[in-house]
Amino acid sequence: MKYMLIMRADDAGIANYEQMDFAEVIAAMGAYNESLIKAGVLLAGEGLADAKEGFVVDFDATPPVVTDGPYAEAKELFNGFWIIGVSSKEEAVEWAKRCPLGPGARLEVRRVNELEDFPQDNEWIQKEAGWRAEAEAKAAGTAS
Repeated sequence: MKYMLIMRADDAGIANYEQMDFAEVIAAMGAYNESLIKAGVLLAGEGLADAKEGFVVDFDATPPVVTDGPYAEAKELFNGFWIIGVSSKEEAVEWAKRCPLGPGARLEVRRVNELEDFPQDNEWIQKEAGWRAEAEAKAAGTAS
């Protein structure tokens, strides 16, 4: 099963991070990522650029309203994520607890839905399965 580890930080966490030695942060995250890779559980992961470069699309209105970041109403910012493939929720918890984050930071851990979670006779689920198979073949260099 797949889990997404969503890294969040509040103002205190961001302030704490900004006072840390960047080389130490990179080394700690690199060591964590290396442990995920060596265990064969890392499927994806990325850090996000500053919220000032982002935007929000609000669907409360028609057409949707686009607002540039940063997000004054946000109490926490989403800073990055990992997707891991593990055998159980407990294993996901163990990996999450090893993440080198400090005070003011949190990891929200959510199971990622997989195609098997949806009705297999649904037209769109069947199309999704086909698209994923094509993408995997393309990535493997076997697409025709």
